[in-house]
Amino acid sequence: MSYPTRRPRWENDDLSMFRDAVRRFFAAEIVPNDARWMQQHHVDRSFWNKAGEMGLLCPSIPEAYGGSGGSFAHEAVVSEELAYIGCSSFGQVVHGTIVAHYLLAYGNEGQKQRWLPKLCTGEMVGAIAMSEPAAGSDLQGIRTRAVRDGEHYVLNGSKIFITNGSQADLVIVVVKTDPDAGAKGVSLIVVETAKTPGFSRGRVLDKIGLKGQDTSELFFEDARVPAENLLGGEGYGFIQLMQQLPQERLAIAVGAQAQMEYAISLTLAHVKERKVFGRALMDMQNTRFKLAECETLSRVTRAFVDECVEKHLGGNLSASEASMAKCWATDQVCRVVDECLQLHGGYGYMNEYPIARLYADVRVGRIYGGANEVMKELIARAL
Repeated sequence: MSYPTRRPRWENDDLSMFRDAVRRFFAAEIVPNDARWMQQHHVDRSFWNKAGEMGLLCPSIPEAYGGSGGSFAHEAVVSEELAYIGCSSFGQVVHGTIVAHYLLAYGNEGQKQRWLPKLCTGEMVGAIAMSEPAAGSDLQGIRTRAVRDGEHYVLNGSKIFITNGSQADLVIVVVKTDPDAGAKGVSLIVVETAKTPGFSRGRVLDKIGLKGQDTSELFFEDARVPAENLLGGEGYGFIQLMQQLPQERLAIAVGAQAQMEYAISLTLAHVKERKVFGRALMDMQNTRFKLAECETLSRVTRAFVDECVEKHLGGNLSASEASMAKCWATDQVCRVVDECLQLHGGYGYMNEYPIARLYADVRVGRIYGGANEVMKELIARAL
């Protein structure tokens, strides 16, 4: 295992200690199991509880709600360390970096006390259901309906591409409460899956990458959800999504940057050992130039992503900057990993080699969290 030796400029001594603990835990609990998780297409349910005991599920949630009381920097450390061991199975970013923060930001006190501690311990696994078969990046186009019926909402519709979908105990569902009101008709409703008649799960989807993630379909057929599970009020869902998506997009950028570094470290080890025409592959000028280009892209991306992390920690990151970071980092990781796979030759096409799995895993970064084409539109609007 090869880890970067440079410390991000936002990382202090306390974060370095946290990183060491995360690294040891992942080495002991993920590395021996990840291949099996990829075969079964989900992380062991017991692992969520172990991660919760270590305080890794919701590290930036306040201690008052069961979290570790950290910041987004702690979330970034977890995301980076997952990338540095080549693990794409564990959906912590969705669970802790995204779902928990919707509850923290928009839940009333009763909702926060009810759900956040269980997310922190792993008693509950969280998911957020945005995408639908006919609506992905265009969230105003969703069709899942929620109709008020006394003390309940009745949900009808389906969701697709839901990370943690097969195991989720708590799902934040994006619904239309007023289909004629456009963005103002979107709301967020929290579904506790075990307590919701009419809720069902579809298949775990067969993806080209992220094999260990239980990305699933979810269905709602007259699913009855208590009205008290509405998050923040009817019609506020679109605003809530727009406020939280920058953190999601920055988290994607952080992970992509770390994957870039991981790819380069894998490739350096390979080209120094591999012999071609009696010489180490690293001694060939083309190899050296390609890796020089990859390292330069990585360092440039790291500088921008770190700047965005610092701004986010200070509460100053704009939505357009988060979109820039997500778009740039996910584009560049695909470029770098492609070059690194090429330098592995035929071995790079074999799934037993980490670079092959990484090649399949990174491609979705340009799609989820808002397609990069949408990111460019958002950036352009801010010019």
